[in-house]
Amino acid sequence: MSTNNIYSEDHSDNVEKEFTLSVLTEDKAGLLNHITIIFTRRKMNITSLNVSTTEVDGVSRFTIVLTTTREKIEKVVKQIRKLIDVLGAFVYEEDEVYYQEIALYKVPTQAFLNGNDTEDLVRNNGARILVIEQDHIIIEKTGHKSETHELYKKLEPYGLLEFVRSGRVAISKSKRKTEAYIKQLEEAPSNYLSIKDF
Repeated sequence: MSTNNIYSEDHSDNVEKEFTLSVLTEDKAGLLNHITIIFTRRKMNITSLNVSTTEVDGVSRFTIVLTTTREKIEKVVKQIRKLIDVLGAFVYEEDEVYYQEIALYKVPTQAFLNGNDTEDLVRNNGARILVIEQDHIIIEKTGHKSETHELYKKLEPYGLLEFVRSGRVAISKSKRKTEAYIKQLEEAPSNYLSIKDF
């Protein structure tokens, strides 16, 4: 390997970018605190965190998003994998996952009584009306953060009352099957399986 390549790799490891962590765990109480404290100790800010069930009974998936360097995230993942109830931890860059977020917007009903502008705005931005009440309407949009933020900016002039966005949900583009991974983990000597196999 040439010196230029070595320099290039080392340099890219120190560039900050957005990473998505997918952490498979046993469904145990208190695990969220054990995981987040690893980031807190390193003064790393989590921008999005979502916990959900998986297709495997008794296994949960933590989806964590943060901006940092490859070098730092690899160290964090090593620490997470050492936790007793963690079954696997994987790091992805943006182009290695399919992901979405959901956003809800509360706007005054009055905004919809002044013609079709607001309805067209909702429709043309791939959103939908979720609830209609006497004094407000709830709009729902699913998409990437930039897309939900764009609709936020467009709804602001209509007297936006409230806005909330969920954490990221993500599925990797890899062919890894969670169920197969867990099965191999159970069958591996000393309950150990190389993450690099997946």
